[in-house]
Amino acid sequence: MSEGTPRVAIVTGAARGIGAATAQRLAADGFAVAVLDLDEGNTKETVAAIEAAGGTALGVGADVSDAEQVQVAVDRVAAELGPPVVLVNNAGVTRDNMLFKMTEVDWDVVMNVHLRGAFLMTRACQKYMVDATWGRVVNLSSTSALGNRGQANYSAAKAGLQGFTKTLAIELGKFGVTANAIAPGFIQTEMTKATAERMGIAFEDFVKGAASQIPVARVGQPEDIAHLVSFFVSEGAGFVSGQVVYAAGGPKA
Repeated sequence: MSEGTPRVAIVTGAARGIGAATAQRLAADGFAVAVLDLDEGNTKETVAAIEAAGGTALGVGADVSDAEQVQVAVDRVAAELGPPVVLVNNAGVTRDNMLFKMTEVDWDVVMNVHLRGAFLMTRACQKYMVDATWGRVVNLSSTSALGNRGQANYSAAKAGLQGFTKTLAIELGKFGVTANAIAPGFIQTEMTKATAERMGIAFEDFVKGAASQIPVARVGQPEDIAHLVSFFVSEGAGFVSGQVVYAAGGPKA
């Protein structure tokens, strides 16, 4: 890589929340960032924020669970920004319900976005990392991987991402590629806001209640997770691979 050419990172689900904060942080760290989300129009805000801060960004629309769309998106990133050597698999959805009320569609949608999506994106990007003999994969798991009422689909997917991460670390390590997972606890985002609404609880009360159960006495912010991603993709983190870090304001695992 020539001097002064920024490395390229792809962040999925980067239109808002953890993904948007991560995309902005990686741009601030000097990466050229592909801001990927289901609808390209929704990436505009994140792209604009990165560019306003002097960074380089490209908005890309793709359904991560669709193999063809993933390939087209990654090819476009490689052509317009350069070879993607950092991948943050953050795209996610929830379809919460108790097991007896959970439909096959509820199950499949969550599995497809989280697990199939991470698989397809990583498979498409890994060749660029191998060619560069340097790469970083960060997968977003969750404390729900430890089990969470009403989330049989989500917790299974988030636990699955941990096994996927550990296997990537074993397979890709010799090519200078690391793979790690972050398992956030309660993070204040649109997704947790939607959960509160669904439960009929005022978001302020929901946040307060969550904070009272967290040792550091506050809920997490998207920037907390972005900071950890920044560490994992850094030059100095090359000996850290196959790890799952619970970023939850206290001990989990």
